[in-house]
Amino acid sequence: MADDPYKILGIAKDASTDQIRKAYRTLAKKLHPDLNPGDPTAAERFREIQAAHAILSDPDKRARFDRGEIDMAGTERPQHRYYRDYAGAEDAGRYHTTAGFEDFSDIFSDLFARRAGGTAEGAGLRMRGQDVSYTLEIDFTDAVKGGTRRITLADGHSIDLHLPQGVDDGEVLRLKGKGMPGLGGGPPGDALVRITVRPHPLFRRDGLDILLDLPITVDEAVLGGKVETPTVWGRVVLTIPENASSGQVLRIRGKGIRRAGDKKAGDQLVSLKIVLPDTPDPDLKRFMEDWRGRHAHDPRARMRATS
Repeated sequence: MADDPYKILGIAKDASTDQIRKAYRTLAKKLHPDLNPGDPTAAERFREIQAAHAILSDPDKRARFDRGEIDMAGTERPQHRYYRDYAGAEDAGRYHTTAGFEDFSDIFSDLFARRAGGTAEGAGLRMRGQDVSYTLEIDFTDAVKGGTRRITLADGHSIDLHLPQGVDDGEVLRLKGKGMPGLGGGPPGDALVRITVRPHPLFRRDGLDILLDLPITVDEAVLGGKVETPTVWGRVVLTIPENASSGQVLRIRGKGIRRAGDKKAGDQLVSLKIVLPDTPDPDLKRFMEDWRGRHAHDPRARMRATS
């Protein structure tokens, strides 16, 4: 993987948040695997731009990268000796832990033993082990649908982490007893896995709803029609009403976030965007000139009346 997210997105180091977002969306739409089936080069480039966006879209991560504290993968630079990263399974996303090289239970055991004049057990010390924090980055669709990811813990053991359907960005999953060992027979701590979700080139999340901008043609807006529309759960046919406007939102029920225990799934909210042809159409231009000459329509009249 390339090591400079700015070069990957083709932007300057002082690029604004909007410039970063625009560059990412442009590349993501061009290189998305659905548009390049069987193309490993496009797939690798898509992974690179996702990783680059994950760094630069987060102000804290961007600042840390610019200071040289983390690398392109979000891994701590070598000078941070009390941190290390653990790679998860293929396609599991970037994954790291705050657990250090030293076993803190040994440190505390020795400290209290010396204070008590003997062993920690002899002094009657019983202490719960420390919790260990991890971060796991996953795809948007995996967050929506759930699944299993193979992760490696601080002690070197690998386990399968269950991702529940609808897990949200920033949500913390607790693995009981998978933290640092306890002292004097005390229980072990827990592993706390914080989930970060990569942005998707098409979909966005708002609570239990999924948002999508859907391009439509002028004739589809005027005459209506049926348009094949992507959802996380598969493609559906959406009915566009006659006389539709840009910004009009249509609802596809039940195609949003589904969480265990929730009685009702979220919906997909589709915002219509009228898109003209890439090149001017003489026939369309003549028609619109004739229409404008014979019809008095001012969509901004209400705006002026209230301003």
